[in-house]
Amino acid sequence: MPAPSNAFVCETSFNVRYAETDAMGIVHHASHIIYFEEGRSSYARARGASYAEFEKTGHFLVVAEVNARFIKAARYDQRLTVRTWIAEHKSRGVTFAYEIVDAVTGELFVTGISKHICINREGRPTTLPTAWRAWSG
Repeated sequence: MPAPSNAFVCETSFNVRYAETDAMGIVHHASHIIYFEEGRSSYARARGASYAEFEKTGHFLVVAEVNARFIKAARYDQRLTVRTWIAEHKSRGVTFAYEIVDAVTGELFVTGISKHICINREGRPTTLPTAWRAWSG
């Protein structure tokens, strides 16, 4: 699912670390979920509100669902870019979408989404803060 043309897309690039690979030097599937998390954190910072600041307000985003589609293997020391955007907003939740691509060639490796529910300090669902709800585009 490519990003809509009107979506704010945050791009974060990094080199694959050795610890993120298996014995064949291929990025382990679990590492992609960590890359998604880095994409979300970078997205929030790019929009002017870090996730750490979000938590200080008493809000937390719990993962309700995560999906990844693996298209091609990435390898140790390869430069990757994770592209992150908001695919859907609801009053108490947000869905982020991702593409992980080769930072040099743009070749697509992984696509995915993660759905999150906003909760308060007591663990109860609550409305997303106004600033975060405004990120719908």
